Amino acid sequence: MFGIVRPCAHRLSEGLRTEWMAHLCGLCLALRADHGQFARVVTNYDGLIVSVLTEAQVERTADRRRTAGPCPLRSMRTAPVARGEGARLAAAVSLVLASAKVRDHVADRDGLLKRRPVAAAARRVAAGWDRAGARTGAELGFDTAVLVDAVDRQTGIESLAGPGSSLLTVTEPTETATAAAFAHTAVLAGRPGNAAPLAEAGRLFGRLAHLLDAVEDRETDAASGAWNPLTATGTPLTEARRLCDDALHGVRLALADAEFTDGTLAHVLLVHELRRSVDRAFGSTGCAHGTDGRPAGSFGPAPGNPYAPGPGGPPGPPPEPPRNRRGLIAGCLVWAGLACTCQLCCAGTFHDPWSGQPREGLCHKGDCCEGCCEGCDCCGNCCGCCGDGGCDCGCDC
Repeated sequence: MFGIVRPCAHRLSEGLRTEWMAHLCGLCLALRADHGQFARVVTNYDGLIVSVLTEAQVERTADRRRTAGPCPLRSMRTAPVARGEGARLAAAVSLVLASAKVRDHVADRDGLLKRRPVAAAARRVAAGWDRAGARTGAELGFDTAVLVDAVDRQTGIESLAGPGSSLLTVTEPTETATAAAFAHTAVLAGRPGNAAPLAEAGRLFGRLAHLLDAVEDRETDAASGAWNPLTATGTPLTEARRLCDDALHGVRLALADAEFTDGTLAHVLLVHELRRSVDRAFGSTGCAHGTDGRPAGSFGPAPGNPYAPGPGGPPGPPPEPPRNRRGLIAGCLVWAGLACTCQLCCAGTFHDPWSGQPREGLCHKGDCCEGCCEGCDCCGNCCGCCGDGGCDCGCDC
């Protein structure tokens, strides 16, 4: 799973965590329903923001959710998932942008893509995703050609960029693509007045996505000789950080100009979590958990035999045998799903992949609300204002 907005679930209130997972699973299932099982590999955290924005602008009705069957990524539990035009638009955008990512890796000859047969197969997959995204986009009134055009122009712009070139010239195609996707959520929601502010929010989100990707890949690209916009234009990290901070401020202002029926989750993702993404990329802050990432007692008692005889007393009762244990392979698959979706560390509680017993995540004893409202002028007291870090209280910043 890729994307720059990756909220640690312990920072979301229970209600917002359920909503976020509903959109994530909704995107995944929309990809499967329209484009087959393999298309689910393009599920990403940023794509679901399109679904979140669409739903934030409409009245909540029962048909916006359906109950999905058990899934390894949800510890084999059912869950309410988002459905409708927002999830389908998110799927179309994710397919086209994933196609662009694949072609970019092919052009850079990354890893196995150095081999011609593998690169040729990857190009065929990318072309199929382009067609699939265009088909779904057309059904929703969204022309994905604007995304494909932006991707095609990117290569030419990068070939002309050199020391002294404007970094914003390089990020422009990404900005144009994300602006179009964000603006179309207003069309689907029947809120034409929101198109302009959401296009601005999308433009700046695209800028952030491009810049943060460049920052995170800078050292790797230098080692492999791959093209990197910061290196190519000679832009120092301080200037990149300034551009990111300006974009964060712009996103916040643009969202304030839009009208939402319930914009709480969109606000948390695009104001609070987006800032944390910038801090993470530049190494400014870390998640406020224990030093080793594993608080005492996260997965049961301390090492040793808790039923050993104590001084002057008989041994305690033997532990109950585990019930309904999964086999080794099935348990490993569920464990992988929990790890991929951060539930092992961030979900608060989850069920043990093998025994099915309830467990607490790694973060359950961390000071998880620290910094959840960072950059939010109206939230002076994070825990007091935001209620479990989710800003469910009506924080209007």
